[in-house]
Amino acid sequence: MPTEKKKIFWLIIIRLIVFTSLLIAIVILQLSTPEFLPVAPFTYPIFFIYFLSLVYFLLYAFSPRYALQGYLQILVDLLLITGLVYLSGGLSGNFYFLYMFSIISASIVISGKSAYLMAALSSILFGLMVDGLYFGIIPYFSPEHYRETSLGLVLFTIIIAWIVFLLVAFLSNHLAGNLTRTTNELRLAQKELEIKERLASAGRMAAQLAHEVRNPLTAISGSVQLLKDVPGLSEEQEKLMDIVVKESQRVSQSIEQFLGLASPGRRVFLNFDLAETFREVLVMMKVGGELQETVRLEGNYPSAEVQFFGNANQFKQVFWNLIRNALKTMPVAGTLSVDFFQDKKKAGFRFADAGRGLNPEEQEHLFDSEYGIGMTVVRRIVDDYEGQIQVVSGPGKGTEIVVTLPVKETRGKKADGLIP
Repeated sequence: MPTEKKKIFWLIIIRLIVFTSLLIAIVILQLSTPEFLPVAPFTYPIFFIYFLSLVYFLLYAFSPRYALQGYLQILVDLLLITGLVYLSGGLSGNFYFLYMFSIISASIVISGKSAYLMAALSSILFGLMVDGLYFGIIPYFSPEHYRETSLGLVLFTIIIAWIVFLLVAFLSNHLAGNLTRTTNELRLAQKELEIKERLASAGRMAAQLAHEVRNPLTAISGSVQLLKDVPGLSEEQEKLMDIVVKESQRVSQSIEQFLGLASPGRRVFLNFDLAETFREVLVMMKVGGELQETVRLEGNYPSAEVQFFGNANQFKQVFWNLIRNALKTMPVAGTLSVDFFQDKKKAGFRFADAGRGLNPEEQEHLFDSEYGIGMTVVRRIVDDYEGQIQVVSGPGKGTEIVVTLPVKETRGKKADGLIP
């Protein structure tokens, strides 16, 4: 919507610039060449365009139907341009190049394909006007405009104009498509850069946090474990100490993830089975009580085999965090579908949960450290493998996360010089 609004605004501005320049050119030519054309007939449609521009600005300010405004403005432009061509003498005039303005405007403001529609309408209007003048159906605006012209020359001029209009539509469509793709690529690149900057910031935070918290946390956990062996503790006290130990371990695990994010270090890259690694994570999460039996697991993960060259421990972190992320948005008895895929060039996996889904803001910030370090770690690891993450979600529709990784030829080699 903001993009459409901006295009309509610039269409109004550029139209004013074009027709103001035309008016100035007409005045200059009239002053320098008295035989050119009387100025008055051309000032009326041009000043009418100024009036229409005021109307367009009011519609732009108060109506959100920008696509309809675009069609309306360009269709009115075609009629006004046909009027200017008629005033200038029709076939003997010099203004039918203005049709190109409407064709190009349609490709940029509405869509590339609409340029062909405007080219066809331009051809029809121009052809009807020229034929009407030639056969005497329409009178010439001024008797001086009449020129003795053969039917062949009329048809040749019309056909040439049609070809030019269609070529302009084709080039505008092509350029508009390239411009749209380039704009989208730049927008995605900007988002990627912002995410990488956030990851770098999270890494710096990780190093500071680890030094401040890790050692005291280890001391607390060790002290509580010693206190558990003291005789005479009540059952409630033992439970409280168990909670302290478990929470200390959970925080310690988060710190390890921070450390891995800040400085991945040197890791051994070997061939391993992605699906088997996922199955190992499932067992650990079930034993640890993080994955309840009430969660229903679906997909091809039990029988899938996906050979990949990398570090299995990194992907254990990926799977662990993806499952945790899914569980946060799912009901206790929700469904999680996990599928693996592989071909000669890529491998990957798909996580689809039946949770509450994510709104656009949550999707945009899903991998920010402010929203949790887990998904930030996932993004960092996938980026390290030059992979891609696709997120499809919506409120009430669950969330689907697809990770695609390029498959590289390994045959016993270690990746990118990383050695134990």
